[in-house]
Amino acid sequence: MPSPLLETLLILQDRDTKRLGLEAQLKASPREIAAAEQKIAGEKAAIDAAKTEIRALETKKKLLETEIGSAETKLAKYRTQQSQVKKNDEYQALGHEIETTEKQIGEFEGQELEVMFAVDEAKKKFAAEEGVLKANIAGHEARIRTLREREVSLTVELKDAQAAVAVAREPVSEPARRLYDRIAPRTQPVVVAIRGSSCAGCHLKVSNEVETIARGKGPGGPAQLANCDHCGRIVYWE
Repeated sequence: MPSPLLETLLILQDRDTKRLGLEAQLKASPREIAAAEQKIAGEKAAIDAAKTEIRALETKKKLLETEIGSAETKLAKYRTQQSQVKKNDEYQALGHEIETTEKQIGEFEGQELEVMFAVDEAKKKFAAEEGVLKANIAGHEARIRTLREREVSLTVELKDAQAAVAVAREPVSEPARRLYDRIAPRTQPVVVAIRGSSCAGCHLKVSNEVETIARGKGPGGPAQLANCDHCGRIVYWE
């Protein structure tokens, strides 16, 4: 059985462990919220990128329609002029212009068909992915709400845990408190058992002197605290 002094330290450690756990959860919460917000931004960026692609294709299609309309107007003009000229060289020159313009129209129409197909494919792809992306966003938003609600709950729990630590510190002797406070910031847990002659914290074998003190057989008797030779934790004989 641990000595009464060690019992008070173990109770303090138990309360302190709960406090530290709550603080760690509260500290991690902003990072988790930021990660969820980053995922939302990624999903929204994917939606915007898909919409931008569709708009760009539709703009390209309109430009091709304009080019086709302009070429057809030019073609009609050349044909009218050709029907009115009387010189053979002028007739042939206009014929060449007509042939070139018809070829341009054909190329434009081919490009228009490709763009129309690309628009249809982009819309199909977006329709298939939009629902998933929006569902993902809703899931991340729900996660953020849960995290914010948990923050409120954890804050209340932490306040109670801090009060419990303060109460648990009172019965601990001043020297033991100072020793505990010196060790706590650098290693957890602070108080551990000796099992099989080894420290349960660092798992290294303690010296015979430390083991003797931990058994309550040192110069200070059961009131003397033992420290692991290696990690410095407070150790007791289990």
